[in-house]
Amino acid sequence: MNKVLKEFKLSTWSINNKMTVLVLIVMIFLAGIFSYQSMPREAFPEIVVPQIFVSTPYPGNSAIDIEKLITRPLEKEINGISGVDEIISTSIEGFSSIQVKFDFSITPTEALRKVKDKVDAAMSDKDFPKDLPADPTVQEMNFAELMPIMNINLSGDFSMDQLKEYGEYLEDEIEKVPEISKVDIRGIQDKEIEISVDLYKMEVSKINFDDIAMAIQNENMTVSSGDLLEKGLRRNVRVIGEFKSADEIADIIVKREKGNIVYLRDIAKVSFKEQEKESYAREFLQPVVMLDVTKRGGENLINASTQIDLILAKAKADYFPSNLYISKTNDMTNDTKTMVADLENSIILGIILVVLVLLFFLGIRNALFVGIAIPLSMFISFIILSSFGVTLNMMVLFSLVIALGMLVDNGIVVVENVYRLLDEGYSKIDAAKFGVGEVAMPIIASTATTLAAFLPLAFWPGIMGEFMRYLPITLIIVLSSSLFVALVINPMLTSVYMKIKEDEVNFKRLLLFSTISFALGVVLIITGLTLDMKGLNTLGLLLVLVGLLRVINTKILAPATDWFQNKYLPRQEVFYEKLLRFSLKGKRSLLFFAGTFLLLIFSIILFTIFPPKVLFFPETPPKQVYVYVEYPIGTDISVTNELSLKIEEKIQNHLKKYEVNGKNFLITSIIGQVGEGTSDPNRGQQGGPTPNKSRITVDFVKFIERNGVNTNDVLIEIRELVKDFPGVNITVDRPQDGPPVGAPINIEVTGDDYNQLLTTAEDIKQFINKSNILGIEDLKLDVEQGKPELPIIIDRQKARRLNISTGQIADALRTSLFGKEVSTFKDGEDDYPINIRLMDKYRYNKELLINQKVTFRNQSSGKIIQVPISSVAHAEKSSTFSAVKRKDLNRVITLFSNVLENYNANDVNAKIRTALNDYKLPNNVSISFTGEQEKQAEEMAFLSKALLIAVFLIFLILVGQFNSTSTPIIISLSVLLSLIGVLLGLIIFRMEFVIIMTMIGIISLAGIVVNNAIVLIDYTNLIIERKRNKLGLGNKELTKELLFESIVEGGKTRLRPVLLTAITTVLGLLPLAIGINVNFKTMFTEFDPQFYIGGENVAFWGPMSWTIIFGLTFATFLTLFVVPTMYYILNSVKIYARQRRT
Repeated sequence: MNKVLKEFKLSTWSINNKMTVLVLIVMIFLAGIFSYQSMPREAFPEIVVPQIFVSTPYPGNSAIDIEKLITRPLEKEINGISGVDEIISTSIEGFSSIQVKFDFSITPTEALRKVKDKVDAAMSDKDFPKDLPADPTVQEMNFAELMPIMNINLSGDFSMDQLKEYGEYLEDEIEKVPEISKVDIRGIQDKEIEISVDLYKMEVSKINFDDIAMAIQNENMTVSSGDLLEKGLRRNVRVIGEFKSADEIADIIVKREKGNIVYLRDIAKVSFKEQEKESYAREFLQPVVMLDVTKRGGENLINASTQIDLILAKAKADYFPSNLYISKTNDMTNDTKTMVADLENSIILGIILVVLVLLFFLGIRNALFVGIAIPLSMFISFIILSSFGVTLNMMVLFSLVIALGMLVDNGIVVVENVYRLLDEGYSKIDAAKFGVGEVAMPIIASTATTLAAFLPLAFWPGIMGEFMRYLPITLIIVLSSSLFVALVINPMLTSVYMKIKEDEVNFKRLLLFSTISFALGVVLIITGLTLDMKGLNTLGLLLVLVGLLRVINTKILAPATDWFQNKYLPRQEVFYEKLLRFSLKGKRSLLFFAGTFLLLIFSIILFTIFPPKVLFFPETPPKQVYVYVEYPIGTDISVTNELSLKIEEKIQNHLKKYEVNGKNFLITSIIGQVGEGTSDPNRGQQGGPTPNKSRITVDFVKFIERNGVNTNDVLIEIRELVKDFPGVNITVDRPQDGPPVGAPINIEVTGDDYNQLLTTAEDIKQFINKSNILGIEDLKLDVEQGKPELPIIIDRQKARRLNISTGQIADALRTSLFGKEVSTFKDGEDDYPINIRLMDKYRYNKELLINQKVTFRNQSSGKIIQVPISSVAHAEKSSTFSAVKRKDLNRVITLFSNVLENYNANDVNAKIRTALNDYKLPNNVSISFTGEQEKQAEEMAFLSKALLIAVFLIFLILVGQFNSTSTPIIISLSVLLSLIGVLLGLIIFRMEFVIIMTMIGIISLAGIVVNNAIVLIDYTNLIIERKRNKLGLGNKELTKELLFESIVEGGKTRLRPVLLTAITTVLGLLPLAIGINVNFKTMFTEFDPQFYIGGENVAFWGPMSWTIIFGLTFATFLTLFVVPTMYYILNSVKIYARQRRT
């Protein structure tokens, strides 16, 4: 036998054990469907990062004092932990927040334990404050818990107390849902027992705050006294003294002296009331009680939403009055469902296109052999991913879209080769064994090279790596699964079911079957529409399609396939053979090779002259617009609320232009929140009260329902609308796609002297503004100087002479103004604080506060003494910092800004850098560009390194495959040359260069491009070996003519699989690249395909898809012409060198 025949043992085993493989197929299908159904759905993957937050409330202290007393001691201890990357702290009035970022080699659990230990160590220090209202809170960073997944709004003709009661009912019920972390009620405050003390009456009665506190504490208690033994029975004796009402508290005796009784009601007013307002909430300008619902990390968002819907439905039916209006706004579930459904539909559409191409190239039977690799590989991937607890998110789904075309590559090579051997006269069994044996090692090597390209991405460090790593991991799993299918399942199926020619079809019988199927389908559809049963619609439409497709396949597709395979493709093969012969003859091979390299140089030059717009991460049309309003620190919440209401009204009036017949087709809600929970999550977790801040959220309908309106334009309109409010910072932003990386413009000013830092930062801000750099939205400082302050300066010598201490003065002032919680009032299961403070007419009067008398009993004489504070202290008006920010134990102030729409952040930052070259910094002050720019540089460096590692790994695999270095060099050069397609594609179509997506596309391309080159060269080597055996050359020298003919024959034979693998990969990506959206579910159930072009997914994934499409399209030309040319030149040189030696 002249042919060199090979077998692959695993494939031979599967051919010999058909029943085992069939059972395996059924198990994969069943387990895959179950795994797919059970996987939690979410828009973006959960990010688990080793970041710990330490939050410490210490009310009533200035930012400087918080830094000195709380932040610095904690930082000093935490800095000693190994594995800490960065420590960022913020000290504001009454609150310290420390963010500890660890190296990703440290698990979040370990990081949490280490930080807790260090916080405990700091608290044990004798100088650490002992009067904290609560110990520092140490918690993990969880991005899922930074923003609520939905707002539930309650409104109607009810009092706020009633609405709060309904809100608390929902809060209790929703928090029972396992997927929910917490529910916060906004727009209404908790209640308290307030004891408002009359300053003059308290002083006349010679009573101080401690007397009142002791009186309340000694009365408000229930104490068990033990068991009383009486006649053989033990009775528990309890002293019950807890207050039942505010009147009971008012009736307690505070002082009894010399027959004079002072009741609490004599010197104070006791009331059960709301605490000071800390938040407002509105929907379309109407006050609501709002519930912010936050999901636990790693839980199923859609399951949580479904359970909340059930709770709301039950509450409406059984508990709430019929006129209570309940609305859900900013519901992330809708976005997640839409995003996941669109990607799922893209996969289905891609499968249809791929199978259609396979049908024409291979015929319906062989197309099914190859096509089965798609569902089987995906189901295997779902089984593996589900077992590791991975959620079904857009990263996983897009990986499947990328893999769609590649999944069939191995199957195409196997089935095409088996079919060729069967056509040459081999039996089914032998054709399957030898057909797989011939290509097993090449497809293993080609799959290994593809996996090698993605492998470095699986080790992507940092937060971006946590976000993106599911893409390479899913691709590695699904492509490995496709190799398993090609080597185990395809050989068995081809050995049983493959035929050279299809059997003759009895058209009359087929027509009868199709007519029955069609008629039954129509009946089911009519029944389904009549009874509103969507399942019958689906079944009916499937039967109709089966009936039609059987006829269409027999009369149209089968003849078309026959013409394509037997007439069109052979003509193309002849044409290709002529072109290949033309390109290999004489010096043309050198011209082809040199011309391709010149084209690479030309495309690089063009790319430099006409650079595309560079983005760090894709920008999708915003689903919401956020308007952040920030007054100077110290602004009362009522002032913030008043302005926020004006802005909401202005936005709502402006957006009325999108109303049709009184209904707004673009906007689902406009939510206004003031106070608590309104900080920008992109600036990290921020604690403490925020009466100076508000957030307005404009929520849009789904992309398909926007009637062509670009929400980017709406964002620009809103930004223009709110820019003319003086004395307040207003930022208009969009939800961030991907992990937080900081502001597009982020300049850190570092030094020791905070006053100097503030002055320098303000100077830099003015300097940049005067430079008239376009594209900057509004440059801001994250620290303000003008926080009003009233320092109380104590004359210690006078105070010492009068036996009064600083602590007594501070306690008196703090209780007067801020208040003191002295006990707890219990009402059923609810606890309310009992707070004492001065009446408002005293507490907000500076003169009365300073002139109040500190009452105490002289320890030596036993007499009660009253000393006015003004006799030993005086007040001074001044201002202080709004916050003290620190980074790695150094004080820092940050200038930050968004970049306006249609401007490029990289260009704007480059202009700022150039401008700052002329700015002279003071000594001991430094500046650095951080935020998005810092991350961009880091990720670009990693991705460039990952590309080099990928090419190196591919080269190593190729060396192992071919046992030479020359052939791997040829194939590796094809990776480099495929960049021509990417660069020219970006330049010609003026597309954006998105650093993350385009670079991942290029790395993916490196793995994809080499596949066809490997199979082509390996098959050419096989032909050469066969010709050697046929001609009996043995180890004799190969002639150039023999080499020429072998290359031409190899190229001609592999033309079909090369074209097919390229076309299937391109078509698999095309729906997502163009943004073709078809809802197959509604098409079959409601006969509404919801067809549209565009959407968030195409904006997000388009750059990567087009990168692969451009590169692969050009790489196909490389594989068919340039790779054979390089192979011919290389071997010709070897032949010439050997002839010279002999």
